Amino acid sequence: MVSLDDAVLARLEKGGSRYEILVDPELVDSWKKDHDSVPLDELLATDQIWNDARAGDRPTNESLISVFGTTEIVKCVEKILDEGSIQLTTSQRKKIIEDKRIKIIHQIATTATDPRTKLPHPKTRIELALEEIRFSIDPFLSVDRQVQDAIKLLKPVIPLSFVTMRLAFKVPGSDYGGVHRIVRESIKKEEWLSDGSWVCVVEVPGGMKNELISQVAQRSSEVSVKELD
Repeated sequence: MVSLDDAVLARLEKGGSRYEILVDPELVDSWKKDHDSVPLDELLATDQIWNDARAGDRPTNESLISVFGTTEIVKCVEKILDEGSIQLTTSQRKKIIEDKRIKIIHQIATTATDPRTKLPHPKTRIELALEEIRFSIDPFLSVDRQVQDAIKLLKPVIPLSFVTMRLAFKVPGSDYGGVHRIVRESIKKEEWLSDGSWVCVVEVPGGMKNELISQVAQRSSEVSVKELD
């Protein structure tokens, strides 16, 4: 559940009254596209419909039925988000946009590489390129959706390649625990060798290659790494 400090107001004005909910701005777009993809208790800061959330005023069941045709919170939330508007203060809007800007840059930097060098673009280069194309960040659209939009606009400005890298790691059995925690989400194959070493093959976006190798090396000073075709 989103905290009250991070939640924003969604408001619908109808029948001479207003109806408000407190929502996570990061999840509104995802919930609109697929209600089942976001649990209601993650979307909402409180499981209440309000006339005035800040004052704590709540509507009667009769008024909810009059406007929404039901008192069921899911139906009320759906109507408020579909027909109402998100209320952001200037500081909220600024914070949300800045947070999404950082996430967009990070996601591009960790999934894309420069095809000329096979290395990730520095985050500063991506940031400057976004400024060059005057990319406008929407506080309500998901980061994933905006990353795809940004990539289309960035490709004429900086070379971007999206490749999957296959890496083989070999570490002493004593280092297994720490290394496994880092790579477990990307493991495609693993086995124990007769000498007690642990070997795994992982697949990761090209932009994450160096970062992953560095993280594994911090957990095992005896790691050996091989890039597979």
